[in-house]
Amino acid sequence: MASLSLHHTPTNPLILHRTPLNLRTQTHKPFSVRSQAAPVLSQDELKKLAADKAVESVKSGMILGLGTGSTAAFVVDKLGQLLSTGQLSNIIGIPTSKRTQEQAASLNIPLSTLDSHPHIDLAIDGADEVDPNLDLVKGRGGALLREKMVEAASSSFIVVADDSKLVSGLGGSGLAMPVEVVQFCWKYNLVRLQGLFKELGCEAKLRVDGSEKPYVTDNGNYIVDLYFQNPIKDGFGAGKEISALEGVVEHGLFLGMATSVIIAGKTGVEIMNK
Repeated sequence: MASLSLHHTPTNPLILHRTPLNLRTQTHKPFSVRSQAAPVLSQDELKKLAADKAVESVKSGMILGLGTGSTAAFVVDKLGQLLSTGQLSNIIGIPTSKRTQEQAASLNIPLSTLDSHPHIDLAIDGADEVDPNLDLVKGRGGALLREKMVEAASSSFIVVADDSKLVSGLGGSGLAMPVEVVQFCWKYNLVRLQGLFKELGCEAKLRVDGSEKPYVTDNGNYIVDLYFQNPIKDGFGAGKEISALEGVVEHGLFLGMATSVIIAGKTGVEIMNK
């Protein structure tokens, strides 16, 4: 290779010079480019991304089911913001817990109940586990009964979560799958629940609060948490067996209910539809 140089003087015409270029003897410092890594988002930031995407489906005049939990709280915050700026109007929220009711009321979101509005346009809520069929485990926040009632009454149910909630099978995270039971003879039902799933290595524990007293739901019941060593093979079958036990109020298997799931992960937001 050679480099080209141009010389021009008042008395000489333009002259083209070729100067040999020795690549092996260059003394220039090497030039390198380092790629800048994309910022790593926290779990809360991922939840907020999913929540904001879900709220895009909300239209003025809708009756909305308001979920419970850390991800659902971002949804309620966004709805309050859009109402305050006039971007949404005439929204009525049906809360699924006392704490969601308190949050929504503090943001001036109009609220009602299933008694007054038995048909809900859209519910948005989080999930504790999401499997490939969009079946869910919910209720680690303790609101599974009211969540299931509201979301079953909704024409559409959008689930918002970060990618840590994805599992190959329900129960696969090794974390709690809640069952709400009456306080009367709760230990009797705990033993029976554990026995139902003995082959899955299930361990049943009574949920307690920060003071080690039994956790009491908004409905005055206890929660027995089931921990599985192996995923549940037949969710619908498991749900039927749990519900058949006297004293069981509701379980945290939400099967065939979600119409879409919005997952926020490192690569962005993904929408999974039925």
